[in-house]
Amino acid sequence: MAWKIVVTSLKHLIHPVLGLLCLSFTLSAAPARLAIVIDDFGYRKHNEEQILKMPAAISVAVLPNAPLSKEMAQKAYQSGHEILIHMPMAPISKQPLERDTLRPGMSVEEIRRIVAQAIRNVPHAKGMNNHMGSAMTSDLGAMQLVMKTLSHYQLYFLDSVTIGSTKSTQAAEGTSVQVVKRKVFLDDDQSEAAVRKQFNLAVKMAQKNGSAIAIGHPHPSTISVLQQMLPQLPPDVVLVPVSHLLPSAPHRTYPSHEPKPVEVKTPEKPVALPVNLTHRCPAPESIEKINPQATYSTIKNIFGTSPAIWSIYSYLTYCSVAPQIAASSLPSAPNRP
Repeated sequence: MAWKIVVTSLKHLIHPVLGLLCLSFTLSAAPARLAIVIDDFGYRKHNEEQILKMPAAISVAVLPNAPLSKEMAQKAYQSGHEILIHMPMAPISKQPLERDTLRPGMSVEEIRRIVAQAIRNVPHAKGMNNHMGSAMTSDLGAMQLVMKTLSHYQLYFLDSVTIGSTKSTQAAEGTSVQVVKRKVFLDDDQSEAAVRKQFNLAVKMAQKNGSAIAIGHPHPSTISVLQQMLPQLPPDVVLVPVSHLLPSAPHRTYPSHEPKPVEVKTPEKPVALPVNLTHRCPAPESIEKINPQATYSTIKNIFGTSPAIWSIYSYLTYCSVAPQIAASSLPSAPNRP
C-alpha cells in the first residue's frame, strides 16, 4: 500500500517538476531578437492604423512629406511605437520621386535643410531609413554628408539595403551615427503566401544569428499575415524596436503582446482598475531576464490555458514595458544641430 501512495504522489509531482525545469531553461536562454519595420507611413490612414494596433515593438517609418506624416507620427508615438523618418533617396532607376528626395551631388547646405525639415515633419523620430535610394546610398561622398548631418540629431540609420554596394557603414565612420541593416523584405511579392514565407525566413534568420531586421509595408496582405503570425512567434524569439539592435544598446527583451487592463468584478458592478503596478514589479534587472512570451508558452503547454495563467502573462509583460512607458511619457528636449 505504501509503494502505491509513493507512485501516486510521484505522478502528481512529475509534471510540475518538469514544468519548472523547462521554465528555468527557457528563462535562462537568451532569446533571439526580431525587429519589424513598416515603411511608407503617411498615405494610407486605415491600413496604418491597423499596424498601430499591433504590438508596440513594431517600428514604423514615416515619409516626411506625405499628407498624413505628422498625424501618423503622433499616433504612432502615442501608441508606443518607435518612429523612423523614411527619407526619400534617389534610386538608380528612373521613377517618380517624393518631394525633397536626397540626391548625389547635393550641397551640404541642401542636405541639412531637407533633413531638418524631415525631422520637423516626423516628430519623435529616433532613427532614419532610406526610401528607395540605390543611387544615393551607393555614393560614399553623398552618404558622408548625410551621416554628418544626422550626427547633430542623435538619430541612428537603418540601411534598407536597396543595393548591395551600399556605403552607409563606411560613411558613418568617424561620426556618432550607429548603422544597422535590413535582412529581409517581407512583401516584395504581396501575396499572402509569399509574405508568410518571408516572415518565417526573418524568424529563422533571427534564431540563427541572434537578431534580424525585416521591412514591410502597410499592404492588406502584410497586415493580414502579421495579425495571424505575430501571436505564433516561437518562444525563443521576441519582437524588439530597431533601437534595441544598435551596437550600443543593452541586451533586453520586449514582449510581443501588449498587457491588458486588469478588471475586478463585484456582484454589484465591474470595477476597472488602472494598470499602475510599477511599484509592485520586480527590480528591473530581474524582470529583464524574463521572456514573458516564452514563459506563457511554456506554462500553457504544460498546464493548459486558464485565466490565472493569462493574468501572470499580463503582469510580466506590463513589468517588462513599464520603464519604457514611463520614459516615453516624460517630455523630451528638442534635438538641435
